[in-house]
Amino acid sequence: MTEKRKFTKEEKLQLIKEAAEKGVKITLEKHGIYPATYYSWKTKFESMGEAGFRHGMTPEHLKEINRLEKENALLKKLLAEKELEGHLKTELLKKKYAWARKKN
Repeated sequence: MTEKRKFTKEEKLQLIKEAAEKGVKITLEKHGIYPATYYSWKTKFESMGEAGFRHGMTPEHLKEINRLEKENALLKKLLAEKELEGHLKTELLKKKYAWARKKN
């Protein structure tokens, strides 16, 4: 029994490119890959790009990741604004009390 071979993302991309140039059947026979495996890779690549080669990645997962990344960016922006607002208030209070002390 042969051991299951793991292909890297780069190898998968190269095999898809080679199959497009030289023909699917020839490429698959040369590398000992089942057609179902090749077409699965090709479908994932066409629908999701290179991200589709990550383990378990589906279009739904990719959409959820993108949504979470946008939400994360928004939360970071809101936090930065709050920190800036707090810093400005602190500076204004320092100036106000410094001015009040000079006045007395």
